[in-house]
Amino acid sequence: MNSPSTELRESFGSRIGVIAAAAGSAIGLGNIWRFPYVTGENGGGAFLLVYLAFVIFIGVPVMLSEFVIGRRSQRNPVGAFKKLAPRTAWPLIGFIGITAAFTILAFYTTVSGWTLEYLYLSFVNGFGTAKKAELSTQFSNFVADGYRPLFWQLVFMLLTAYIVLKGIKNGIEKYTKILMPMLFLIIMLLVIRSVTLPNSYAGLVFLFKPDFSKITADVVIQALGQSFFSLSIGMGTLITYGSYINKKDQLGTTAISVSLADTLIAVLAGVAIFPAVFAFGIAPESGPSLVFITLPMIFSQMTGGQFFEIIFFILLAIAALTSTISVLEVVVAYLAEELKMSRKKATILASVSISILGILCTLSQGPLPELRIAGYSLFDALEKSSANIFLPIGGLFIVLFVGWKMKKEDVFDEITNQNTLKGRFKIIYLLIIRFAAPVAIALVFLNGLGIFGSGVEA
Repeated sequence: MNSPSTELRESFGSRIGVIAAAAGSAIGLGNIWRFPYVTGENGGGAFLLVYLAFVIFIGVPVMLSEFVIGRRSQRNPVGAFKKLAPRTAWPLIGFIGITAAFTILAFYTTVSGWTLEYLYLSFVNGFGTAKKAELSTQFSNFVADGYRPLFWQLVFMLLTAYIVLKGIKNGIEKYTKILMPMLFLIIMLLVIRSVTLPNSYAGLVFLFKPDFSKITADVVIQALGQSFFSLSIGMGTLITYGSYINKKDQLGTTAISVSLADTLIAVLAGVAIFPAVFAFGIAPESGPSLVFITLPMIFSQMTGGQFFEIIFFILLAIAALTSTISVLEVVVAYLAEELKMSRKKATILASVSISILGILCTLSQGPLPELRIAGYSLFDALEKSSANIFLPIGGLFIVLFVGWKMKKEDVFDEITNQNTLKGRFKIIYLLIIRFAAPVAIALVFLNGLGIFGSGVEA
């Protein structure tokens, strides 16, 4: 029987709302910014095939595990483990998720703010006909300025806090149901423009024709890491959102739908970017600079370039926003439920405290370079610790918890909606989260620490 606090707890109002919110959480800058350049650096089509395999066989089961924990407990990440494993050390995994969400949002709003600066520059035609070297200098000067990035970062946090403050149905669900169709429409416009450019066919060949000689151990690890981080696994977001999923909704179908949406947007981002890159003779392995340096140069040479430049950076901003609201909700849900705060107080406290750390992150790249940890700027230190330590550890213990600690009957009860569904694949699912997923996540973790090479970053 539910406690009074659980009964009064908000939930998503529709299945579409669940998918829009969870997909919005997963679809972020990693899909539109990181996925194309990582694909370019790792051989195109071969990387894509390996990535898709990991999404299907590892990503979906791990996502489903987070949904199981969330809906079974009807709690935030810390409260979930307290309820499902009382008087044990398991709630520490929830605290790792809260810490990850806190640190990720601090530096993620910095990067999200960059999208607003570049959207503004697109409107005022601030790139003109600048060459790559000039655009590179422009980007470096902007990041090092400190105060302009700080302004846009705080604007982005205000937008995020406003939506979270409105609640689950009237805030997160309402706005993601508007933003996600907008995101899809914009990316389709970019795809159409890109594939109609002269010589764009080479970009499609690069993305979709696999060269299996390109598949190396490093490419496999990179694909595994990208699939893991792209789905927002390990930071408690999906546990939190899972706790708002109605008991009548099918968790398995939801996990598959969210994973498909996330993967579709990532692939469409590749279709929007690579044909344009090849059409203008740019190297596909341009790296992280692809979005903020290389693409503005391409847009400046394209007929109707300013229009497509504007909608591209709108796309980036929307993708970032749907992610930031999900991450902030993790911290807000914890403060509201564990510390008994109102949503308003929890949102204000979380937003202000995260913004303070975020301000330091932004300034560490410019006016305050002395803000360093272990030789890294504060921005880089938080990014690397979140991606390489907090998320893999959180994800690893989540699958271990569902696979080995939770009662098998309780897990199957959630997957089959109290045995109203057949759940044909439940044994396969259990085998994956007990054996395959822990090994895969451990590989991501070891790679992030540099055991296998350069490391995978979110």
